[in-house]
Amino acid sequence: MSVNSFGRMLRFTTWGESHGPALGAVVDGCPPQIALSEADIQPFLDARRPGTSRFTTQRREPDEVRILSGVFEGQTTGTPISLMIENTDQRSKDYSEIAKSYRPGHADYAYDAKYGLRDYRGGGRSSARETAARVAAGAVARKVIPGVAIRAWVSEMGGDAIDPANFDASIIGDNPFFCPDPVAVERWSAKLDIARKAGSSLGAVVTCEATGVPAGWGAPIYGKLDADLAAAMMGINAVKGIEIGDGFEAARLSGEQNADPMHPDADGVSFDANHAGGIAGGISTGQPVRLRVAFKPTSSIMVPVPTVKKTGDGGYESGEIVTKGRHDPCVGLRGVPVVEAMMALVLADHFLLHRGQCG
Repeated sequence: MSVNSFGRMLRFTTWGESHGPALGAVVDGCPPQIALSEADIQPFLDARRPGTSRFTTQRREPDEVRILSGVFEGQTTGTPISLMIENTDQRSKDYSEIAKSYRPGHADYAYDAKYGLRDYRGGGRSSARETAARVAAGAVARKVIPGVAIRAWVSEMGGDAIDPANFDASIIGDNPFFCPDPVAVERWSAKLDIARKAGSSLGAVVTCEATGVPAGWGAPIYGKLDADLAAAMMGINAVKGIEIGDGFEAARLSGEQNADPMHPDADGVSFDANHAGGIAGGISTGQPVRLRVAFKPTSSIMVPVPTVKKTGDGGYESGEIVTKGRHDPCVGLRGVPVVEAMMALVLADHFLLHRGQCG
């Protein structure tokens, strides 16, 4: 069984590899008569696009999206929307030396163990390049839920967290770190330069918040909004953890500390805190939906690491690997638009599910 699709009512399938001719997504279940063009999608791809600073891979991809189906005269038709992004700057020869060696921490060995072969050119489907298709699909999902605003930022890099007192949302898109703390930007620049020049990499934590989500989206037990968000985020390449609301910190609080006090107001109900991250019992509460996603350090590094190499007789021998080529010294930076996209896709799916059951 091959699992390359996600969602229920709004379902999308991604296809393509890092070094293939193109990659893309098919979005099915989008309601008709929604205005949609390439111009609605391109800004989100531009935010994720590689080669925009010295802190990202220097692979030069324009990431220009083409809508191949599902749109007529500027509106969605209700039929599958096919999106394509061409790969134009592959350098497969950069990976020839690791054709038989596994990168520790990467999916090389796991893919080989499952399928009996692997695409060593950039990792194929395990490459972060695949996420461009998700960002394109996420742009479509945003059009389904126009009343919802989604914003993500890097809140920690290499173990160095931002200071909430310095939070300035207006600068998130103005620096290569998607960072809302101008002081942290200076620290991170020096920190990542050191790692980059050493041929190493750093991990990061991305925080994402969706406002305008009404109470009632989600479902009990097997259709929980937070469960689907967790699955969506964990499906992003290089993600190793997710927290909803206070996450693991909630386990360190008492019941009264973790409670979100409620009181009536002119609009119905309001809350004095949001430890739950806007979700209770798998259903949205009307508060901002908030989560944090942990990205591991990039596995393709220039620092020698012990590994194994396949031999001609099907066995293995000890070795050491240095990964050449163009790689992100912190893949979490370009993970920001991907996290936003997956948030949009899950919320749009749950909006349609809620509408289908509750009107």
